[in-house]
Amino acid sequence: MSLFKFKEFTIAQDRCAQKIGTDAVLLGAWVRTSQEPRTILDVGSGTGVISLMLAQRFPNSHIEAVEIDVDAYEQATENFENSPWGNRLFCFHAAFQEFYEEVEERYDLIVSNPPFYDAVSVKNTEQIEDKRQQARFDDALAFEELVYGVYQLLESDGTFACIIPKDREKRFLEITSHFQLEPVRTTYVKGTEDSKVKRCLMEFRFRAMPAGRQKSVKNNSAIPKIETLVIEKSRHDYTEVYIGLTKDFYLKM
Repeated sequence: MSLFKFKEFTIAQDRCAQKIGTDAVLLGAWVRTSQEPRTILDVGSGTGVISLMLAQRFPNSHIEAVEIDVDAYEQATENFENSPWGNRLFCFHAAFQEFYEEVEERYDLIVSNPPFYDAVSVKNTEQIEDKRQQARFDDALAFEELVYGVYQLLESDGTFACIIPKDREKRFLEITSHFQLEPVRTTYVKGTEDSKVKRCLMEFRFRAMPAGRQKSVKNNSAIPKIETLVIEKSRHDYTEVYIGLTKDFYLKM
């Protein structure tokens, strides 16, 4: 069995198309909220690593995950049950589009490490060769569907956090703006100081009160906090900032 050991939990990943990667760990360690979230939703949980990281970070939170792939769903469920926080973690086997139409719950924090291939540009190139690529292919959950679901399920004063490719940032911001979500914090991720930015870690809050919500929400319009995170000084020589972000999780940090 393929196992990935963290300081406080272990992930089995032999049945998952998407293995543990830097993107998921970054998101799980990076996301912040103004107060500890009571309820958290992880959209597209994969192995469940982000949910488990958040369970470690927020000891009073109830965390739910949704995953469409049956193997990943079953593995995430097993990882949850085998963790120290099994009583606070639950995974649904469903498409997110079905989930947000049926669930009445609203969440204080929603996180997602979404698929990041552009369906239009990839579909005719025969690049989808295995389940790993399929897990990254956004036909199953286009950005529009993801953000609409967040709009439906996020508390008025809640936080939505995700990690996306830098080259999709502009389009993603157009979609989030349409649904009254605006970025309050963005971190651009670079492999080394001299490399290009490849990922964007982003946090959003509602700009205005969504229709039909009971909670009051302040107008969050403000200049978003923008930072850059460099992962390595050189091969396997990690920066102090990256070590500080991940040291509570990785065994060798």
